[in-house]
Amino acid sequence: MTKTMLALCAAPLALFPLAVHAGEEAEHGNTILVVGQHVSAISIEPRGLSVSLGEEQFAGINAQNVEDLMKYAPDFFVRKRFAGDSNGVPGFRGTHSTQSARTLVMVDGFTVSNFLGNSFAFAPKWGVVGPGEVAQFDIVYGPYSARYAGNSMGGLVSITTRSPKQTEAFATVQGLAQGYDQFGTHDTYRGYSAEAGFGFRQEDGPWSVRVSGRHFRNDGQPQMFYGLSASRSTEPATEVTGAVIDPRQGQAFAPGSPAKPIFAAQSPAAITQDQAKLRVGYDGASGVTGELLLAYWHNLDSQTAPDCYLRDAAGNRVCEGAVSLAGKTYQASGAKWSRSVRDELLAGLKLAAPLSDAVTLGGTVSTYQILRSDSFTSSGYATGAANGPGTLARQGPTYWWTGDLSLDADLGIATLASGASANIYRTDATNHALTHWRTDVDRAFSTRTFGTTRTLAGWAELRVPFEPVTLTFGTRFEDWRAYDGGLSRIGTGALAGEQVTGRYDSRHATGLQPKAALEWTIDPQTTLQLSLARATRFPTVGELFQGSLDGDGSFNEDSFDPGLKPERSSDANLLLAHDFGRVKLTGSAFWQRVSNTIFAFTGFNRNGVTTSSFKNIDVTRQYGFELIAEAHDVAVAGLDIDANLAWIDSITVRNAAAPAAEGVQFPRIPRWRVNANLRYRIAEPVMISLGMRYASRPNTDLLGEQRGDTYGYTSELFALDARINWHATERLRFSAGADNITNDLAWVYHPYPQRSFLIEAGWSL
Repeated sequence: MTKTMLALCAAPLALFPLAVHAGEEAEHGNTILVVGQHVSAISIEPRGLSVSLGEEQFAGINAQNVEDLMKYAPDFFVRKRFAGDSNGVPGFRGTHSTQSARTLVMVDGFTVSNFLGNSFAFAPKWGVVGPGEVAQFDIVYGPYSARYAGNSMGGLVSITTRSPKQTEAFATVQGLAQGYDQFGTHDTYRGYSAEAGFGFRQEDGPWSVRVSGRHFRNDGQPQMFYGLSASRSTEPATEVTGAVIDPRQGQAFAPGSPAKPIFAAQSPAAITQDQAKLRVGYDGASGVTGELLLAYWHNLDSQTAPDCYLRDAAGNRVCEGAVSLAGKTYQASGAKWSRSVRDELLAGLKLAAPLSDAVTLGGTVSTYQILRSDSFTSSGYATGAANGPGTLARQGPTYWWTGDLSLDADLGIATLASGASANIYRTDATNHALTHWRTDVDRAFSTRTFGTTRTLAGWAELRVPFEPVTLTFGTRFEDWRAYDGGLSRIGTGALAGEQVTGRYDSRHATGLQPKAALEWTIDPQTTLQLSLARATRFPTVGELFQGSLDGDGSFNEDSFDPGLKPERSSDANLLLAHDFGRVKLTGSAFWQRVSNTIFAFTGFNRNGVTTSSFKNIDVTRQYGFELIAEAHDVAVAGLDIDANLAWIDSITVRNAAAPAAEGVQFPRIPRWRVNANLRYRIAEPVMISLGMRYASRPNTDLLGEQRGDTYGYTSELFALDARINWHATERLRFSAGADNITNDLAWVYHPYPQRSFLIEAGWSL
């Protein structure tokens, strides 16, 4: 209750300067639709609530990875469990933290959203960008522009990297540390990074080149904890001590409960990442512009020896097998060793040219190639230590291609934009059995999943000013197809030893997505905007091509939903903003109703059989309110405050597959979110900042029966952060900071970081 009251009081306190400066003249002009930096134009259409973050905001953030630069954005979060986490799914407003396919993320206009699936395992490819090379982050909430695919149902994120203005260079080094104390794990985890880049622009020519790279190494805290299972086995049991019972664990058979004491933690996540990028730009005198981007990303995640808590009478570590604890017999299993390796490549080309003084033609094509994705896992603890049997999950060929063509025309009395786009997403994943889990030399085929989706789209948007009102009308039509999908396994019976394959029927669907917006400039400081939209989000490869095969190659009809339908939303956003001068206040109200929400849950399938898989929820609904304040030079010169408060009501309206969920708050969506960041330049070379992040405790499951504040639940989050920057010279900077200063323990099923420290040195030329 104390944390809740502190968090909810923080945003109103940040708004007190309104009375102080209400009579002062506006400093930033009428840029009311973009909350944040005003140096550069927003890179995406600012329909509905939009946020643009730049150097001013970045200076107050401890950024271990690029996604950290958005951590104080309004009604927004990234599911980041530790520094270097590649499963960081962004969430807008009432978007669940595993609904990755509802966010469109771009780097310099090239798509890095992983629409091969819709879960934590399909997060955007943040790793292709380092925090030191970002010029600005632009965030738009909701699908209100016809330019963008229906996957913008939640929102859009656009990352713009730096374009050289002259010959320049930069280098940044970081040191990370986190003290971690949970259950039987007590340790300090450390990491570091080194990032550098070089840029060149012709003085009398159109060409520019930028080369950058980053090496990142970190140990993240354990993400999984393993519980003992009750056993009636007659196998001799080892007397042990050291198991942990969590008094906050309310689920009878969850790890940490008296029925399932925790006996081990997953190994710390030893993360090594390398990134290299080449950006070539062309800016011709005739107005022709172009850009080539190549980005390579390597990720190694090694989780070897689990942290086993059990000890026998001699003090030896016990990690698996039959054990006896307080007179009861249990089985210890599940603690495994693992190692995953990924090599990925982004390549993109962007061109734009004026056809006349009033018409511009632009085009973009890009591909993201998963060159290698191998996950090696031991079959148990002892086999992991001895390099015994295990499994290999290998992807390939896996990739996506995207292309866009646009035409922008100034008609004098109006502006018209139109275009076409296409994408294709392909996955092919094979599981193998291994004799020695660390190597694929003796691999034997187990199962295979494969499939492809493609989308073709056409769109148009007309913007007509009738001072002081501007009207925008748009529409987008998408044609989607899923094909070449199937499963393979080793047959049984008469087909024993043979590889059998079942192929899915191809699927086809379309979506017409109208958009409309009204902007009313009430006076030079006040703007009102109403945005309306329909959006369609088609199923991903991973949602469609799931399930299992019987031994004769036929599908188990209860293992997947062959009739999975696209999600279709109706959206509205009302925004009112007023610039008081040093203070800008924005209020936003939003509403969204989604039919056929695609979600993985336990419920009845079309045959009336209870299954746990991706299914359609008939109707979900969310609405909410946001209050956002920006204040510059508050009370004293050099004091800036960004603060935002959000209230969300997101429920399941109708769900024939699980009727008990109806009327229940949708899982992982908090009622309240509060973010704030205060920056104060105490002297010209020194700036300090304080940050706060808060989210109230949501439901963990669809039925609202699981609410808790420990492992396995989604909990309340309350984090206070601090940072200090010192510009020792014009080119040399030192920084130090701490996140989660109060060491609040928070969970998103897995544990969030505890108190973490960062030191940083940066140099620029």
